[in-house]
Amino acid sequence: MEKEIRKKILGILEKDARLNAKDIASMLGCDADETAAEINAMEKENIICGYHAFINWDKTDDEKISALIELKVMPQRGNGFDKIAEKIYQFPEVESLYLMSGGYDFTVILKKASMKEIAFFVSSKLAVIDEVQSTATHIVLVRYKDHGTSFIEPHKDLRMVVTP
Repeated sequence: MEKEIRKKILGILEKDARLNAKDIASMLGCDADETAAEINAMEKENIICGYHAFINWDKTDDEKISALIELKVMPQRGNGFDKIAEKIYQFPEVESLYLMSGGYDFTVILKKASMKEIAFFVSSKLAVIDEVQSTATHIVLVRYKDHGTSFIEPHKDLRMVVTP
């Protein structure tokens, strides 16, 4: 299949990973078997890395929070940032890890932890890594939009309807 079709398949799956190859093929006007083969190929090539349910935890009784931690690090000669990243992403608490431009080198995202667990993770696991120079921890207070999905319900117009 051509690259453009691959991009379209990926775009569809990114919005709704529940769709099967037959449904995607129908949406694109392609053959279902070819579409399934292309999806399998992209899984093997690690272009498609997994399928996840996207959950609005704020609608549950879960009390845990999300945190974003910025790290300034001093990379070691010959190892660069990759060795430091490897130390960090091995921790099961780490949901995401990004090398960044700007004032901080890394952004670490922790999800679903208590304030105490976050403090323990930063002080006993991140801050003690030799290359880490400083950390800045930010707590997510409200998620308005995540992965392209709005979490805020539109306000209902409570005004009385007046008709002529």
